[in-house]
Amino acid sequence: MKKLAWAALLAASLPLMHGCAAVVVGGAATAVVVADDRRTAGTVVEDQEIELRAMNRLREGFPQKTVSVSTVSYNRQVLLVGQVPDEATRAKVVDTVRAIPGVIGVHNEITISGVTSLTSKTNDASITTKVKARLLNTNAVQSNHVKVVTEAAVVYLMGLVRKDEGEAAGKVAAGTAGVSRVVKLFEYID
Repeated sequence: MKKLAWAALLAASLPLMHGCAAVVVGGAATAVVVADDRRTAGTVVEDQEIELRAMNRLREGFPQKTVSVSTVSYNRQVLLVGQVPDEATRAKVVDTVRAIPGVIGVHNEITISGVTSLTSKTNDASITTKVKARLLNTNAVQSNHVKVVTEAAVVYLMGLVRKDEGEAAGKVAAGTAGVSRVVKLFEYID
């Protein structure tokens, strides 16, 4: 409750700060996320760095017309989803990401196929939004402890959770319209 009060106070004082508003809002948003995250603040920053490095290396090393890979880092475990044209490219993508400093493990969920359509990507974004909304409405798990990623209607769940929270999140995701399969990549804290 105190966090909400501070956030409201900060929002109310923004008009008084003019040019500092963007810095304050960005910093406050990051602080609130980190304050309620089970990862350390350092790990949250490392995850962001890993994702940025992976995106840059993949963009530089692979043609975007035939390779569409997304990287999500959570607690230095990297999820790779997307499409590549062949097994050799898939292996090279995995090796490229695995070589990034700080990466502990890689979950390779890349498929060998053509790049998905905009319609498919839009559908995946919609599914992710629905799963996140449903997680907000359950008391069994805090939604901000679960990272939701959707690719080709498959929902991937990451996070530092208790086993009961992981089970609850999996059931919520599986019961969401449009989901074809749920893959739980949680790290359990109990």
